[in-house]
Amino acid sequence: MAGCRAGSGRAGPSSGSVRRVIHAASTEERERLLADFVRYCEIESPSGLERGMADALTEDLRGLGLEVEEDAAGNLLARIAGPEGVPTVLLCAHMDTVPLDGPVEVVSENGLLTNRHEAILGADNKAAIATIMGAARRIVREGKAAAGVEILFTTGEELALQGAKAFDSSRLSADFGFVFDHASPIGEIVVASPTYYSIEARFRGKAAHAGIRPEAGHNAIAAGARAIAAMKIGRLDPETTANVGRIEGGTAPNVVAERCFVELETRSLDDTRAGEVVSEMVDALAGAASDAECDVETTVERRFQGYRLPRTTPAVEVAAAALRECDVEPVYINTGGGSDANVFIQGGLHVVNLANGTEGNHQPDESVTVEALEKILDVTLALVSQAPRVAAQGRLGD
Repeated sequence: MAGCRAGSGRAGPSSGSVRRVIHAASTEERERLLADFVRYCEIESPSGLERGMADALTEDLRGLGLEVEEDAAGNLLARIAGPEGVPTVLLCAHMDTVPLDGPVEVVSENGLLTNRHEAILGADNKAAIATIMGAARRIVREGKAAAGVEILFTTGEELALQGAKAFDSSRLSADFGFVFDHASPIGEIVVASPTYYSIEARFRGKAAHAGIRPEAGHNAIAAGARAIAAMKIGRLDPETTANVGRIEGGTAPNVVAERCFVELETRSLDDTRAGEVVSEMVDALAGAASDAECDVETTVERRFQGYRLPRTTPAVEVAAAALRECDVEPVYINTGGGSDANVFIQGGLHVVNLANGTEGNHQPDESVTVEALEKILDVTLALVSQAPRVAAQGRLGD
């Protein structure tokens, strides 16, 4: 049985040592964890359609005797009070998933959980929801918390963090927090995440018959293609990427295309570098439009701000201590993705994104093991127990 131990090492079977189990969940708790995960995954909740998931979680939280607050964006907030003078920890996960290409029916084979159908499982981010609920259930049942806990379930994370952006963070009293939203091995702590820009370009040319008078037309698709060809796409340097995600336009093969739409993005751990790449992409779009005698309307939006967290940040130290307590050696990583942590950090609250042990997020072969779910439950409990140690060291204001 997985559990947290006083010691450190890679996740895996016990070596047979007699170190004391501190936070190991019971058999009953692990069975409930698995049942909750299956139930949550089978509630379809693509972005914008989280109502069913929100209703299920509201009922579950109220069943624990917790008051649930819902804001206009559909975000859910619940609180578990801790002893006077201890810190408060935010535990956050998102309720939405990317669009589904089929129903979700969770199947288990040799401890591996997948979707029976050719569609996502929804472990992103329902593995985190299930483990947060498992931790809340334990804390409420025992009637004592090492730290105060705020539970936040957000909407629209897959739409550039819409729910977290809409949430009024002044409602939180947390000293720091955690999201579990990185599909990689348990133990990885995200200490840097990129600034992300989206770019949309709408080319407008002039339609003409493609066989009779093509010279009279100005081809918007050709202008878009020329712009893309002039750009550097892919990994530009170790911290920066750029991508063309969508292009569409035209009306028929015998018509010189009057319109073309191109959607692009760039991300960089270096905020200044991200801005430079945006400028280069916009210049390429404008130059190609001019060469093809087309007009172009370009929209640039910074979808979220990047961050870097020193390892000495209290939230990072708590994460590392909790992982070691659960026999997992922390690994500090940079990521090319964003999470709700980006929004909270920009607002001044240090929130650390922890790997959740899932695999293949956003893919039809998405999966997670029962062992990973159980381990994250133990880590979540350890995060709460470790928080007062940071307070005792007087580092919450760092």
